Amino acid sequence: MQIVEFTAGSLRFADSVPAQVPDDGFVWLYLDRADLARHQATLQSAAQRLGGSPLLDVHLSDLASEAHPSAYDATSVYDLIVFRRLATLAEVRREAEQGGPPTAGAGEGAAEQPSAAAPMPEAFARIDSRAVAFAIFDRLLISVHPGGCYTATNYIQRFLADAKLSVDASAVRTRVPQSPADLVLRTVNTMVDSYLELRKDLTAALDRLQLELLKPDPHPSTWDAIMRARRGLHLLEDLCEGQQDAMQEWLDTLRELPAAAYASEPQQAQQRRDQLMARARDVVEHIDRVLHHARRLEQSAEAAVQIHFSAQGQRTNDIMRTLTAVTAVFLPLNLFTGFFGMNFEYLPLIHSREGMWVALGLLVLLALGIVVLFRRRRYLARTRR
Repeated sequence: MQIVEFTAGSLRFADSVPAQVPDDGFVWLYLDRADLARHQATLQSAAQRLGGSPLLDVHLSDLASEAHPSAYDATSVYDLIVFRRLATLAEVRREAEQGGPPTAGAGEGAAEQPSAAAPMPEAFARIDSRAVAFAIFDRLLISVHPGGCYTATNYIQRFLADAKLSVDASAVRTRVPQSPADLVLRTVNTMVDSYLELRKDLTAALDRLQLELLKPDPHPSTWDAIMRARRGLHLLEDLCEGQQDAMQEWLDTLRELPAAAYASEPQQAQQRRDQLMARARDVVEHIDRVLHHARRLEQSAEAAVQIHFSAQGQRTNDIMRTLTAVTAVFLPLNLFTGFFGMNFEYLPLIHSREGMWVALGLLVLLALGIVVLFRRRRYLARTRR
């Protein structure tokens, strides 16, 4: 478990939970989900002492759940947010090598594991999520992350770099979060940015699958891959809808809180409140963009499937048209030869030396006439490939 104390312009690591929060800051406790049971007593003591209320048992279960969907809940003292972040490419590859099932569940997480016959593009394989849970008090933040989570570590490193590089105290104050809610919004925004960055890879991968599908003879694995991609997009859409609902509920709660809840100094309360609301709306807007993009890609995949069937139907129609034209050309010739094949004693040209050549010439002229007629009426035409 890591303990970080934030003040107005800096942060520091602590070896133990402080007896009280800084006058101008807050305390952040973050730990891996595997260590939650071991540190549960410490977290409850810190929540009671620094936050004013222990965590409810049902909320402790939510913090410990790996498969919990994105959700929001609240008490009179603290808010609880569960947000599913995108799995990194390293996590996806490690999971594929281990052959284990995806950690996400309940229809809101990872796509199915790819098969050897139809490998899933890495972009769609990354539609795999991990639950990150936050218990947000006025002056205390408790966050529970999956093992090896990059969000907490990256943020601490960035805050330290900002504090070292900046010589302007006001600039440092704007970069370092001013409240637990501010820190959660920044962390969630980083998670959503990973979804925004994934959109380009999803579009490129789907375009490759569509081009392969629209070939006259696509590879047999293309169908399996594009169906898996569609299921992945369904999961991404469900995932974004859950995130959107959770963040919207929290945003509604933030609007109802008084301005004094955001700062101890009255003159800065309204400014911090406005910054927090703007950041929350920005997060919701980013989730909306990902959701709309997922829906567009899903419609594009469905359109590619329909175009494929239309192309196959058009190809079948071309084949049937050619066969019909060939049949129509030879049908009069069969009638001609059938007429002269009748077993009558007296038939025209039967006993003539030139009869065979005359009949052959008539057959050729008849065939050419039918072909010319069909070409003029465009029953026969070259198909451009």
